[in-house]
Amino acid sequence: MESQASEFLETFGGLIIMLVGVGIGLIISVVVCFLLYDAQKRVPPQFRQIEPGMVWLLLIPCFNIVWNFIALPKVSRSYKAYFDSIGRSDVGTCGEGLATGYAVCVACTLIPCVGMFASLASLVLLIMYLAKILGLKAHIQVSDYPDNQENVYRREE
Repeated sequence: MESQASEFLETFGGLIIMLVGVGIGLIISVVVCFLLYDAQKRVPPQFRQIEPGMVWLLLIPCFNIVWNFIALPKVSRSYKAYFDSIGRSDVGTCGEGLATGYAVCVACTLIPCVGMFASLASLVLLIMYLAKILGLKAHIQVSDYPDNQENVYRREE
C-alpha cells in the first residue's frame, strides 16, 4: 500500500514539474511574441515584410518550427528596408543571420542527442536576435513617417 502511495506521489510530482515547465515555456514564448510584435509595429507600414500580428503564429505548436524560418527573417528584412530607405548602411542585415540560425537550432531540437545542445544554442541566438531587433527599434525616426505615429508609445518627459 505504501509503495503505491509513493509511486502516485512520484508520478504526480513529475506531472507537476512538467506542467510548471510547460507554463514557463509558454510565458517565455508569449513575451518573445509580444517583443517581436511591438518591434514590428514600429516599422512604417510601407517597409513591413510581415504584419505585426503574424508573429503571434509562433505560439502554435509544431507550426512554429516552420514559421520561425518565415517570420523572423521577414522582421529583419522589414528593418533592413526601413534603414535602406533612410540611407543607413551601418545596420548590416538587421539580424537576419541570427534569425535563420535560431530557426535552424529550433528545428534541430527535434533530433535525439543533438536536441539538448541545439536548445541551448537556440536560446543564445534568440537573446542575441531580440537584442539586435530591440536595439534597431530605438533608431526608427517616427517623425519621418506620420502614418506610423499611432503605433508608437509616447513617453512623458
